[in-house]
Amino acid sequence: MTVNDTSRITAAPDDGDDLDRAEPSAESPRQGGVGRMLAFGRNTWRQLTSMRVALILLFLLALASLPGALLPQWSLNSAKTAQYIIDRPTLGPLLDRLGFFEVFGSPWYAAIYLLLFTSLVGCLLPRTLEFVGQLRADPVATPRNLRRMPHHHFEQVPGNPDLVADRITTGLKGWRIARRTEGDGAVTISAEKGYLREIGNLVFHLSLLGLLVAIAVGKLVGYEGSVIVNTDSQFCSTSPASYDNFRPGLLVDGTDLAPFCVDVQNFAATYTDLGQASGFVATVRAQSGADAGTDRWQNAELQVNEPLRMDGERLYLIGHGFTPHFQITYPDGTVRDYSQPFAPEPNDPNFTSQGAVKITDPPGAIGDDVRKQQLAIVGIFAPTAIVHGGIMTSSFPAPENPGVAVDVYRGDLGMEGGRAQSVFAIDTSQVDKGVLTKQARSNLMVGESITLDDGTQITFTGFNEWVSLQTSFDPAQLWALVFAVFLLVGLMVSLVFKRRRVWFRLHPSGSSSAPAGSERTVVQVGGLARTDQAGYGEEFASLAMLPQPRDSNGSTDGRTAGRRRMGERR
Repeated sequence: MTVNDTSRITAAPDDGDDLDRAEPSAESPRQGGVGRMLAFGRNTWRQLTSMRVALILLFLLALASLPGALLPQWSLNSAKTAQYIIDRPTLGPLLDRLGFFEVFGSPWYAAIYLLLFTSLVGCLLPRTLEFVGQLRADPVATPRNLRRMPHHHFEQVPGNPDLVADRITTGLKGWRIARRTEGDGAVTISAEKGYLREIGNLVFHLSLLGLLVAIAVGKLVGYEGSVIVNTDSQFCSTSPASYDNFRPGLLVDGTDLAPFCVDVQNFAATYTDLGQASGFVATVRAQSGADAGTDRWQNAELQVNEPLRMDGERLYLIGHGFTPHFQITYPDGTVRDYSQPFAPEPNDPNFTSQGAVKITDPPGAIGDDVRKQQLAIVGIFAPTAIVHGGIMTSSFPAPENPGVAVDVYRGDLGMEGGRAQSVFAIDTSQVDKGVLTKQARSNLMVGESITLDDGTQITFTGFNEWVSLQTSFDPAQLWALVFAVFLLVGLMVSLVFKRRRVWFRLHPSGSSSAPAGSERTVVQVGGLARTDQAGYGEEFASLAMLPQPRDSNGSTDGRTAGRRRMGERR
């Protein structure tokens, strides 16, 4: 029975003392609950800020980034993402709901990112303060029993302890040294080396933290926009409305974009005989800053992964395709030209493209007749067309024999209702309702025509190429590069340098009244490497030779009497 148990038994509940004693016991469960919550919070914080958890979170962040590299993303290619979901009716919608097509903006990715950031801050701050304290403190005192060290040595050398200590300190260049005198008159020397390893380790982790901050800042104040521009056409960036897709950062409202203009003059793609792409080059003229809106242009070439830099913005060439041209001759003699970029079909190496040309304002139609007379030319464009069994496909990605396979529809395109439609396709629900009907189908080469039942003639007149351009603004990009470089430097330093320690204990041997010049000193040496390192045994062997006297050439005297070694473990 404990003392507390005995006190409860012997205490007499007289007067109101039992009430006074009962109050702490009534509050103790609440205090215990608060204490347990505080203890749980402390333990959770310790676990979160441990290096082990930081490494786990770093691994999870890399793992969570894989879907962003392996799956199409809405922010990069919305058409390809939509097609991926359509092709996988069961898995696609599920992945979309879970955020796998917008990985870097998903809540679960942000949670891992913030946890890693918090873990690194909580881990590095005390570790940095501790390391600064270690640098300011003297090396640790010499242990009592050096024979327990992984590396140890014992011998007698000529000279008194002070003289031997001078020899040792002279040879320990580049080491942090602390020289002490113990109570029995023995002289001890503590030496440490390899602090660059810890510095490199801290630089690595601080750079990783800085890299995370730079990426976060870029996502907050940066933006990206993409647009399709036909050759022989211009594009000017003045507002988010100028782009086909615009992805602003959380702090970007789109009112302070740096204006620039691009004139796409030509695009050339080269292929091998097997149809494999070997190069893409877009010849452009650009103007930015004070030159925007003037006649001053800068000639440049855009290639894959070689952006054009203008006032902090980068302009990338990210894709290309074809824009077929059609000429429509209406029954009243009106002639109009139409064109529309077609999108390359996914995973088609021969660049077969699909799209739709929508004519919403037929001439001569007014009122409700406008919706009844609208036209749509839907089909594919084949750069090098071949027809087999009435089906047109492309046999080569270069435009050597261009052709189109078209279906022509007439009726209500459904574009007046305000519902968004893809520019590459028609609303098939209008076809299902019978308000948009197919009028004709044909395979056309350049110069060939198809005539509808009302006399409308549609002629395939040719094509031009379009390029997909992406502008990117990230003011933290340079800092991200700097932190990435320091991260690698810190990693290399932490791998190359090793922490190690060595201790010497020196005490006189024999009588203290020995004649001058005949004194001898017993030397005990112990060594410890903070991490396993092949080669420290060889370094320790050279350190163990420091107490021995040297001749005029600086060599150790190998004839030292009384010298003996004791079990040097490697």
